[in-house]
Amino acid sequence: MSRIGKKPVQVPAGVTANVDGQKVTAKGPKGELFFVANDEVTVKLENNAVVVQPLNETKDARAKWGMSRTMIENIFKGVKDGYERKLEINGVGYRASMQGKNLQLALGFSHDVVYETPEGITIAVPKPTEIVVTGINKQQVGQVAAEIREYRGPEPYKGKGVKYAGERIVRKEGKKK
Repeated sequence: MSRIGKKPVQVPAGVTANVDGQKVTAKGPKGELFFVANDEVTVKLENNAVVVQPLNETKDARAKWGMSRTMIENIFKGVKDGYERKLEINGVGYRASMQGKNLQLALGFSHDVVYETPEGITIAVPKPTEIVVTGINKQQVGQVAAEIREYRGPEPYKGKGVKYAGERIVRKEGKKK
């Protein structure tokens, strides 16, 4: 039994929600998002809250029940507040800068890496060693942050590379004589 799926998702103030069959649409100050729930769950809007129920008691339906509720909660939070992911760059000569809408990264390669910002995502560089990825879609924000980190992930000996803010890098001891 899903403990998360049981709780109804309250529609936040400033957000309008609409349920049309399996499609849940949320419109808020940051934009508009939608989620199409699986056919194994039912979605209803009652008392300014979205209620998700499994269609039957199969293992598959119960698994999709909690996930559907969490996805609906994520689109409500996204259109109201948005999502943000911070990245830090460590290393001598490693830096980031904005070049129009593109992110330019100097990560120790023989050339600069240019990352094109996808639609619906905003990238800011407050400091040359800090990158802030923002948007309304939680999955897309996380994906863009992961793609930027992938260019030069943090290495375990000196800790150089791109890492998430607050991420703890497990360091290794170097060679001994």
